[in-house]
Amino acid sequence: MIISNKVFVVTGGGNGIGRDVVLALVRKGARVAAVDLSEAGLAETMSLAGAFGDHVSSHVVNIADRAAVEALPDAVMEAHGAVDGLVNVAGIIHRFARVNDLTFDEIDKVMNVNFYGVLNMTKTFLPHLLKRPEGHIATVSSMGAFVPVPGQTAYGASKAAVKLLMEGLNSELLDTNVRVTVAFPGAVGTNIAVNSGAMTVEQSKQPSTMKIKMTPSPLAADLVVRAIEKKSYHAFIGSDSKMMDKLSRIMPERAAKIIYSQMRSLLSN
Repeated sequence: MIISNKVFVVTGGGNGIGRDVVLALVRKGARVAAVDLSEAGLAETMSLAGAFGDHVSSHVVNIADRAAVEALPDAVMEAHGAVDGLVNVAGIIHRFARVNDLTFDEIDKVMNVNFYGVLNMTKTFLPHLLKRPEGHIATVSSMGAFVPVPGQTAYGASKAAVKLLMEGLNSELLDTNVRVTVAFPGAVGTNIAVNSGAMTVEQSKQPSTMKIKMTPSPLAADLVVRAIEKKSYHAFIGSDSKMMDKLSRIMPERAAKIIYSQMRSLLSN
């Protein structure tokens, strides 16, 4: 897909990978409707866009609120006149805890944002994409969708649901003008734990005993955009994601034990 002169809607545009996707798209000549729950975060994104700021519109929306999402296309159309692509990036984690120790409210919150938020956005914008000469939906899942991360099991389940939703949607759209990409980031250097309320700012600053190589967020965003350009089915982001994808298919139990050994220290006692 040619990015230049296209209009994209990007969720999670106020921070992290979502913000960097917005910036990567506008640098390639796209116009972007940036969606986020944080008005301050969106304002910062628009400021960082610099000379491309007039190519970005900001929309404060909770993607888990279906009624709010259903009202969004009118605002995007007013700002940009069309929609050619949707990039579902917004997502949250829960506190690092075993399923037995999580409350149903904590699990519901993760599912409502990570799964139903993606479903709300996709169902709402798909009819518009089908009217365009070409359209694209790219959704950020997670390495946790195909290899279990202890302490983030409900999060992983939400991302696995997203994976199958997008893969099924891709099959349903094979005879249409819309393509679908699923991205699987491994460890990426963002503030998702703090932004999700799973960790305080003070906790995030504490030194960790884990030695995990983080993919920089701008690089992760560039890989998502590149996948859109190539109309890729899957995009594995980071050497950890690529390695675990292969290992989980060959030796799934071994892959699970490797992740457990790295993450066990984060589990709540």
